[in-house]
Amino acid sequence: MSLALVRDLRSVRPTPTDEDLDAFEQDLVAGFVLARSAAGVEDGSIQAEIRAVSEFRDSMGRHLWTARPDDADRFLGERCRGQSHSTLSGKAFGVSVFFEYLELRHHAEIHTLTGDLVQCPIDEMNRPRDGWKLNIRIPPSDAEIAKFFDGWRDHVATTRKFLPAARNYTAAKLWSQVGLRIGESTRLDMADLKWELGPLGKVHVRFGKGSRRRGPKQRIVPLINGARDQAVWFVEEVRGQFDDAWDQPGAPFLVSERRAADGSCGRVSTETLRAGLARAVERHLPSWQGRLSPHVLRHYCASSLYRNGVDIVAIQELLGHEWVATTMGYIHVHNSHIEDSWERAADRSAARLGGVRP
Repeated sequence: MSLALVRDLRSVRPTPTDEDLDAFEQDLVAGFVLARSAAGVEDGSIQAEIRAVSEFRDSMGRHLWTARPDDADRFLGERCRGQSHSTLSGKAFGVSVFFEYLELRHHAEIHTLTGDLVQCPIDEMNRPRDGWKLNIRIPPSDAEIAKFFDGWRDHVATTRKFLPAARNYTAAKLWSQVGLRIGESTRLDMADLKWELGPLGKVHVRFGKGSRRRGPKQRIVPLINGARDQAVWFVEEVRGQFDDAWDQPGAPFLVSERRAADGSCGRVSTETLRAGLARAVERHLPSWQGRLSPHVLRHYCASSLYRNGVDIVAIQELLGHEWVATTMGYIHVHNSHIEDSWERAADRSAARLGGVRP
């Protein structure tokens, strides 16, 4: 009995050039920066981690995914010889958390492209004796997020407590669409919605997270990614049912059901929004119960935009992180840098889908 010749039906991949691999490595580092930033790690800490990864890469002279424990031995034992224990530990941590990111996010992609299996070179033998904790957060998938919000939206339409349910849903959608922090969203006033700015309208975030104890950092957030439609729906269909003071100075955007003596509603608390999100997760995405927080939705926003081709500088500006380009905070409010990037990404997605614009 003879053996038949069986052709491999997998697509033939061209051998990547050195330039392709260098660009791929740069994309991995950029993605790592975004993941750490979205996880709430301070800018200075991210910079220190990137410096450690860069020094390790220079000591190897090869692409990072080829690293092995003996490379880390030489880096920590020879190149970093004489440095303090805390400095040594910090460098080891920076390399470790980067490889944790590669293993979680890009293990299969790296193997497909290069044939290499990602292995963290910092192991139990060469790891400094400090108990660090990694802080990479992997958000839900697009399918999980779609399932979650679809189920929640249907529940809002039928629930007896429509107003608070619609408010909680709107807050969570904005966290996932434009990356607002929960504290930023609760402190928005109606007057902070600038419908006339840019092609989609913008939100003036007056109480953004400051750095180095400088106080709140303001920024302008464009209503991309469906956020304008969500905000318009809430304002036109929901907000006015809470009270009649929606057009008064200082009227909050996201309001509490509790009324003051004059009949106006106060500002919703972060605890109320967190509780509303937790109940929705338990009902509509139970596999993420206890894990899907407002900050993870902010992380999802950043990750999904980056996956869909929005450039990292635009995302950094959207999220309010200053260290990638400190001048971003000085861009005029009518500048459409983020919107333009969003439009280009949508066009690229349409091309991949055969001309169907999402």
